[in-house]
Amino acid sequence: MTALSDHLASGASSVCRAWVVTRTDGVVLGFTDHDRDLIVDGVQCTASTGLSAGALQATSGLAVDNSEAQGALSHDAITEADIRAGRWDAAEVVSYLVNWADPAAFEIVFRGTLGEISWGEGAFSAELRGLSEALNVTRGRVFQGRCDAVLGDTRCKVEMGPLFAVEAEVRSVSEGRLFVFDALREYAPKWFERGRLIVISGEAAGLEERIKTDRGNDTQRTVELWSMLRAPIVPGDRIRLEAGCDKRAETCRLKFNNILNFRGFPSIPGEDWLMAYPTRDGRNDGGSL
Repeated sequence: MTALSDHLASGASSVCRAWVVTRTDGVVLGFTDHDRDLIVDGVQCTASTGLSAGALQATSGLAVDNSEAQGALSHDAITEADIRAGRWDAAEVVSYLVNWADPAAFEIVFRGTLGEISWGEGAFSAELRGLSEALNVTRGRVFQGRCDAVLGDTRCKVEMGPLFAVEAEVRSVSEGRLFVFDALREYAPKWFERGRLIVISGEAAGLEERIKTDRGNDTQRTVELWSMLRAPIVPGDRIRLEAGCDKRAETCRLKFNNILNFRGFPSIPGEDWLMAYPTRDGRNDGGSL
């Protein structure tokens, strides 16, 4: 039996709940429904923060555990700006049952991530997703003509150095998705198309989005994103632009000089090959009919 089990078996308990949330940007925050702060599992859990959770529903199968976290928006802990910017999306959540008289005596009752988050009128509500949620994704390799690796990952092995990434200062921004920079003459137009824009400084620091278009001339460089960033960007903020890849073998060879690590199958037959049939004359190579 654990220390908490012994305490509960005594007949007179002094327990409370605590939650430790780890955001994807590395920020760790602790909360408790006790009336004073506690140190739980090495993390300070703050009291009176307004965070609470509904009843946990656990199953013995692989169904996703269901619960909901609710709380008040505050300046120090959970702000509407951070939620709107997506900083709490997919954050890891660990829920504890703790003996507040002896915080070293605790048990983990839930571990998962934050799902859909809604907010308004000074409060928020977030879906909690169990560990089995990770099983609800597609696994395995895709066999296709184009590469299925992510540019710069351990399978691609491209070094994202100065040739394929650059830092620039925002000259102007419109609607959170159309950025104008000084001319980047070292990089050809469309060099960053399908790449990433990462915010380095300012209120939106740490946010990133995929690049839709990249156009340039002798006076300026214009980059448009697929989706707007959900935090303010102002002129003078620093941005990192990373080159894009369209996953073709030609691009891998000519742009990145990385054909040895190409993870696609350029010679694989296309869908039209299924409609091929024998013929005595003409071409019958699996191409368009």
